[in-house]
Amino acid sequence: MRLRLSERCPRLLASAAALLATIALGSYSETSIASQGAATSHQTQAPLQEPQDTGSLNRLRLLSEEQYLNTVRYVFGPDVAPEPHFPPAQRRDGLLALGSSITGVTTAQLELYQKAAVTIANTVVDPKYRAFLITCKPRNENKADKACASQFLKEKGRLLNRRPLTRNELDAFVAEANKTADQLKDFYVGIGVALEAMLVSPNVLFVAEATEADPARPGRQRLDAFSLATRMSLFLWNAAPDDNVLKAAESGEIQTPEGRARVVDMMLSSRRLDAGVRAFFDDMFGFDDFNSLSKDPATYPQFTGQVAQDAREQTLRTIVDHLVNKRGDYRDLFTTRETFISPALAVLYGEPAPAGWTPYTDPPDSPRAGLLSQVSFLALHSHPTRSSPTLRGKALRETLLCQRVPPPPPNVDFSAVDNPDSPFATQRERVAFHLKNPVCAGCHKITDPMGLALENFDSSGRFREEERGSKIDASGTLDGKSFSGVVSLGKVLHDNPGLTSCLVQRIYSYGAGGAVRPEDKKTLEYFNARFAEAGYRVPDLLRTIALSNAFSEIVAPKSPAPAVTTASATN
Repeated sequence: MRLRLSERCPRLLASAAALLATIALGSYSETSIASQGAATSHQTQAPLQEPQDTGSLNRLRLLSEEQYLNTVRYVFGPDVAPEPHFPPAQRRDGLLALGSSITGVTTAQLELYQKAAVTIANTVVDPKYRAFLITCKPRNENKADKACASQFLKEKGRLLNRRPLTRNELDAFVAEANKTADQLKDFYVGIGVALEAMLVSPNVLFVAEATEADPARPGRQRLDAFSLATRMSLFLWNAAPDDNVLKAAESGEIQTPEGRARVVDMMLSSRRLDAGVRAFFDDMFGFDDFNSLSKDPATYPQFTGQVAQDAREQTLRTIVDHLVNKRGDYRDLFTTRETFISPALAVLYGEPAPAGWTPYTDPPDSPRAGLLSQVSFLALHSHPTRSSPTLRGKALRETLLCQRVPPPPPNVDFSAVDNPDSPFATQRERVAFHLKNPVCAGCHKITDPMGLALENFDSSGRFREEERGSKIDASGTLDGKSFSGVVSLGKVLHDNPGLTSCLVQRIYSYGAGGAVRPEDKKTLEYFNARFAEAGYRVPDLLRTIALSNAFSEIVAPKSPAPAVTTASATN
């Protein structure tokens, strides 16, 4: 018998909705610093000792869809996780993860979580799965069994809630399971209803961090052991803590320097780190936009849904292989010729199609090198019918250098670039119209000199040497450095200090669950110095951040004092 939670458990559902609404109305706002201030911290001599007055804010955030599913897969196995479509978070300071820190849940949205919970619970109690997912057996399947229900809900509740259930919490879930089992004469239906209630509870859906006094630093607050374990696991694995990490929290080991280092090193050596690194870069590069990306089929018939899916996967595979498997220098991602290729991408790249995903190295004379030459970046930052130096340059500034580009003024005239009958053959000639217009020039001088270097690639990411019969000029400048083409641009970007300091800012804010603040300047300088010392290897940066006081210590928020900086036209 399959029952919806709302049919059998309206009281618990209403309670969850009320509590979620209360959480959503709370004040969890903070200010962010614009990135150029943080991204240029390399200009000062950074310390190799962490500042003493460092710390982050106590934050409330909603689990992302992928974090929820990763947790369910760990607790119940890969066959149990549904494919829900949770409410999307709003991107904030370049990351969806930061939008989740200010997200509330409406009753309508809660229904989406409930649907996922119903699917999960029904699968767990299904006769095909319950023999190995429910480790105890009731004495009689036709009635309640308090001992077995308590054992199952205690075990799974610890993993789903990321901490042991309190006695009152466990008693409430067991009581609901027993009540339903006795009413419907089915132990497993009772277990399913209680599990549904747990899966939509605020303690599962939201990460509410708890603090405690830090005995080593009088007057300071730190995350308690379970909140620290959760923050570390979401940061490194994009999932809730596993049994081993929770045991380290339960024993208090995670709160000692040696114990915390052991746990972090264990997590960094796990293959689950791949998922964590993929999740961060998928967020940073805005790859969620692939869910709605399309090209004009008449203009780009070769750009199919499979190509779009594989373009995203190609870049993520390249990143994980280079950063995690090979422990490579982050900057080399923008110059490397080593990547992966699929049958669908091979058609667009003009290469023989392999049988499946296979490692691929661009030849030395290839016009492609680095992530900027991959279809993911080129297609994502283009229009459906044409390439866009402006969108590509904007993405380079904002995504990779953490420089905020001002929005365009209202009522912009795009006829010069959109008109297919324009007398201007190339994009360089067409965007020159904006560079001559004083209303537009301020922003276009920031974006276009970089974006024009990618004009050898059309909107679909296919290489070209000409546009409408005219040879393409792919020269440009970045902060006074000249280049021509994407290979040369990648080398200039590789040596730009803002590339690595932007990544430091992004990763720290991602791990701490909120935007960086002006007070974080010295902390970011410290992270930048350690990153450079480690040869710009991302696993070392992750370790530095996860072991820092800035990651585990909690400070009170100060009055808003945003220091917003936008990119300036230096080209």
